Amino acid sequence: MKIIIATIKSWNIENAKILQKQHLGIHEIKIIDNKEEFVLEKIKSFQPDIIFIPHWSYIIPKEIYENYKCVVFHMTDLPFGRGGSPLQNLIVRGYKETKISAIKVTKEIDAGPIYLKECLDLSGSAEDIFKRASDVIFSKMIPKFLLEDIVPCEQDGDIVSFKRRTPAESELKEEMDMETIYDYIRMLDAEGYPNAYINLGTKKVAFKNVKWCGNKLHAEVEILEENQ
Repeated sequence: MKIIIATIKSWNIENAKILQKQHLGIHEIKIIDNKEEFVLEKIKSFQPDIIFIPHWSYIIPKEIYENYKCVVFHMTDLPFGRGGSPLQNLIVRGYKETKISAIKVTKEIDAGPIYLKECLDLSGSAEDIFKRASDVIFSKMIPKFLLEDIVPCEQDGDIVSFKRRTPAESELKEEMDMETIYDYIRMLDAEGYPNAYINLGTKKVAFKNVKWCGNKLHAEVEILEENQ
């Protein structure tokens, strides 16, 4: 089988390389980690049987998903939680666990039929959770596709849509309780995400690596110019 794994996150790239080595001589696995390589001409030259997309921040070209079997992994129990910033939207709503849905890519975002789901714990920092999700995807979900001919089922249930969160929504507010502050800091603590912050006019104080110490919070702090 010829397989493409398209992802932009370091933890997925690392797991993709491990999978590549594990299936050397069995499956031909190509890793794409930038959008310039994820174009029809380059996909055609490889002719994959399936394309796995565990974390991709760009629009998937229509000419690719209409001509190749594309599977995206979304961090909610679809059809609940379609849309952007699923991890952050789950945590601000108080969820402690979720499911990763493997779905067929279609024109409507996160609306494709579902191949399978796996449970995911939402404790720890965003990076902890993303790495945990990556391990589930690469150790449990992708191997099932390589062993079985999974037939997807249409999504069933009430549709709940999430909006992509903006950097301005990462600001810590005076009225927030300690649990909320903890959740805001941890849910934004990952590669490529804007950290939770306090606005000081021309400066802002950004936080990461938050931990409970009794009834107090300890975190690393960066003081940045406002335009940073």
